[in-house]
Amino acid sequence: MSANMPPSRGVLSHPYLLLVLTTLFWGANAVAGKLAAGSVPPLTLTALRWMGAASILYFLARPLLRESMPVLRRRWRYIALCGALGFALFNALLYGALHFTSAINVSIEQAGMPMVIILLTYIIYREPITMLQGLGVLVSMIGVLLTVSHGEPAALLALDINIGDAIMVLAVFIYSAYSVALRHKPDMPWQVFMFGLALSAAIFAFPGMVFDIASGRYPAATWITPGVVIFVAVFPSMIAQVFYFRAIAMIGANRAGLFFNLVPVFGAALAVLILGEKFQLYQTIGLVLVIGGIAMAEFSARRRLAQLTQPPVN
Repeated sequence: MSANMPPSRGVLSHPYLLLVLTTLFWGANAVAGKLAAGSVPPLTLTALRWMGAASILYFLARPLLRESMPVLRRRWRYIALCGALGFALFNALLYGALHFTSAINVSIEQAGMPMVIILLTYIIYREPITMLQGLGVLVSMIGVLLTVSHGEPAALLALDINIGDAIMVLAVFIYSAYSVALRHKPDMPWQVFMFGLALSAAIFAFPGMVFDIASGRYPAATWITPGVVIFVAVFPSMIAQVFYFRAIAMIGANRAGLFFNLVPVFGAALAVLILGEKFQLYQTIGLVLVIGGIAMAEFSARRRLAQLTQPPVN
């Protein structure tokens, strides 16, 4: 058993349940970011989120820090880079995008991550892609592109797209690179690894908060501010991240990445229920396409795994 995670028992022994809960929390993160738009600047929200998460994780990691110190000294650059990209930069871009586009759009656009993850794992590790898996990713990406173009594909050719949607596409590439890099995570207790990532993200995001304050942009004194900060610091930041890299360790980055297609389901549903956003026809079609894509790609992955594990015929 690896020291990266606790022994597999309870919820942590079910990768698909972990991924469903992860995508639920990440879908809710987009809604929380939209609630914060206009109340908390995106750079400040990112810094507060990871400062809060790092503070909580410190108490979990503290008893294990001394024994993990040799690994931390060797791999601190890797941990710092993953925290900066996957935690701080991705979320700053996501919260920034929500100032210009809807939570439904941001949620659907996150479904572009599987394509980038699969592409990167193929380029770097030559991990094979089945035809059905590739078709599933393509179908999902058509849905994402339809959402980015707001139902007008010709707008993509003219580069006439909403700035918020463009920012979110960049965020998708950032987080996909982080997801692939997780296969090289150091052998250490998960509490220490998560604390290292969250601390790195807090340090990286802190100058952004200072810039916001120096520019006269302060969090508004409303009930939304503490509620949103507490929520994003606990659920999308800590619990979802732990669940996500536990699932990656169990079924791999390609198959775990496909579950990003569930983010738009939860995000869109919560945006309608909580924010009162309305589904447009192009969003409905895009959502159907990404769900169809994940079904095809996951079916292909499971079928290939079954073939590889079949006993030989004598």
